[in-house]
Amino acid sequence: MRSITRLDLQYAHRFYGFQGEAQYLHGHTGVLTIEVEDSVEPGVNMVFPCNEIQKTAWDVLKNFDHALILREDDPLLPAILDVYEKQGIKNGTARNTMKGPAFKTDLAVAYPDCRVVVTKETLTVEGMIKIVYDLLKDKLNIAKITFTSGVNAGSAEFETKNRIDRCPLCGVAMGKDGICPKCGYRKH
Repeated sequence: MRSITRLDLQYAHRFYGFQGEAQYLHGHTGVLTIEVEDSVEPGVNMVFPCNEIQKTAWDVLKNFDHALILREDDPLLPAILDVYEKQGIKNGTARNTMKGPAFKTDLAVAYPDCRVVVTKETLTVEGMIKIVYDLLKDKLNIAKITFTSGVNAGSAEFETKNRIDRCPLCGVAMGKDGICPKCGYRKH
């Protein structure tokens, strides 16, 4: 069975090196749908609580929301960082509170303090799916990810193989210490 959750992201990017209008900096609203597959947990009669899937995903993916996403070789990147430095916002401000932890993978690097994500490849819907899967594959049993942005859409299915120990009372993933982080249930 599957549980499905949806996240909305607003971001700016450009297709460096492409022809046409996509080469200009432009904004998008993207919708990310994550399908998690597992057995139904008898105590709560669900695969995984959708709000918990969303929290797990959002902890990392909020770095993409209201962010500038540029490819690592884009000549605009140093110019943007220079402007941020001159403005005094490159290392964040007290008002920049909606950010996740910095991350670095083979596909992307997040600089949450300045709301920039640098990608290895141009951020297409297919590229976003690869990045999201890479970031969440060890946290959730992802069976499918769909990403739509404007009129563009992409989808990919994945083989689920994680064994995630879940709380029989509320369905969330148990902590490494055997204690549910949500309700405090202790595994015997």
